[in-house]
Amino acid sequence: MTRIAIMGVAGRMGRTLVEAVGAVEGLTLAAGIVESGSSLAGVDIGELAGQGRLGVVASDSLAAVVDDFDVVIDFTAPQVTLANLALCAEHGKRMVIGTTGFTPEQLEQLDGYRDSVPFVFAANMSSGVNLTLKLLETAARALGDAGYDIEIIEAHHRHKVDAPSGTALAMGEAVAHAIGRDLATHGVFAREGQCGPRTDKEIGFATVRAGDIVGEHTVMFATEGERIEITHKASSRMTFAKGAARAAEWLSGREVGRYDMQDVLGLK
Repeated sequence: MTRIAIMGVAGRMGRTLVEAVGAVEGLTLAAGIVESGSSLAGVDIGELAGQGRLGVVASDSLAAVVDDFDVVIDFTAPQVTLANLALCAEHGKRMVIGTTGFTPEQLEQLDGYRDSVPFVFAANMSSGVNLTLKLLETAARALGDAGYDIEIIEAHHRHKVDAPSGTALAMGEAVAHAIGRDLATHGVFAREGQCGPRTDKEIGFATVRAGDIVGEHTVMFATEGERIEITHKASSRMTFAKGAARAAEWLSGREVGRYDMQDVLGLK
């Protein structure tokens, strides 16, 4: 039985993860972490998630429960995730990371743990999104250099703090890699004022933040006379939570290394 710790267990994603992990045979909820100093420390994590008492109380420190878990699932913030990776490296633990909003420097720091921690890192844990990434690679190879403009439109709830979303960036990277472009060079993340006509090789991004939208992504391949759109829409956070639980189960027993959901789903 793989023992799971959940970061941010009192948040929207954390509560959903409690339900998802509890439904997977072979996983057991062993710890839940809330913010340092939170009044919710000591509360049963099942009650926090509306699942009834589970016999595991929330802690405000991952280090305090490091002996209680095998894998930690983290959808928090970059600086918190990196600190948790360091803790996992020190204590021989595993980690599933769904955190987004890393800077290039933080991503480099994260990648430095590939030789000391077995971890799955993905901008989106949804099985559907990861299948979509494979479809986008195929579409980009067929259309990207055939006169089709590529635009990525994403929408999320009003509370999301990073933009474009990690998933939108992953889609952009998938498309760019398939056609030999560098997203850092060809990505266009803002258009305002007299910005001039669109260039042939740019990959455009547009961001919507409104209401309670869980997550919607569309990649458009458009040329004169036709438009192809590949869209993924999530209506519940449970799709991400189930993917994270699946990744945690898959990660058990894996050697040290950096993995992603393509590995978990056997799409590589």
